[in-house]
Amino acid sequence: MNKTALITGASGGLGRELAGRFAKGSYDLVLLANKNTEQLNVLAEELRSQYGVNIRCFSGDISDEAYIDSVFDGLQRLDVLINNAAVSYSGLLQDMSLSDWRRTMSVNLDAAFLFSKKAIPLMLSSETRGRIINVSSVWGSVGASMETAYSASKGGLNSLTKALGRELAPSGIPVNAVALGFMDTEMNARLNEEEKKAVISEIPADRALLPSEAADFIFLLTQAPAYLTAQVITLDGGWT
Repeated sequence: MNKTALITGASGGLGRELAGRFAKGSYDLVLLANKNTEQLNVLAEELRSQYGVNIRCFSGDISDEAYIDSVFDGLQRLDVLINNAAVSYSGLLQDMSLSDWRRTMSVNLDAAFLFSKKAIPLMLSSETRGRIINVSSVWGSVGASMETAYSASKGGLNSLTKALGRELAPSGIPVNAVALGFMDTEMNARLNEEEKKAVISEIPADRALLPSEAADFIFLLTQAPAYLTAQVITLDGGWT
């Protein structure tokens, strides 16, 4: 029987790479997206055809507990949970509305809580246990001007990772986060080419992180000893 991985934000740049990497690794998949339903279904069909794995797709608001319950309804096994979905807000804090703040927190942090809460009983009931991987950001550690809410949500995700990792360590369920550096994906599409070059000039590796590299590293984490837990691992080309 194949292992099963659940990936939130599966229609985005990193999410698509994660789905492809885990399908290549013979994982059955539960893929989630918010609005890009057609794009997600096309991806799923491609991966089914190429790798012969089973894939279930869901579209909805990952901060809605009732929706999350529907995702887990009938799910018998979960080996890997990847909390990848995120939204960002660029602008001064003084101009940010409370609804924008709450939306950022609900997608980036509340959803990780809700999915982990539902995943843990499934993992505890399995002899092979399972593992939780949170996709974080370097901004969760150092903070980013004009992205205060995003930075705060990722800082919270880092703390959640460390605390939950310690909580679940006796049960053999590792919880880790990967703090990613600059990736040229949809989330950074607001930057023009000059701004992107300015960011890259600050990175010792002299280039942006490739989504495929991040996906490969996250897959590698699933093969690490369970003793590796409660860690926030930075992948940023020496940037921070």
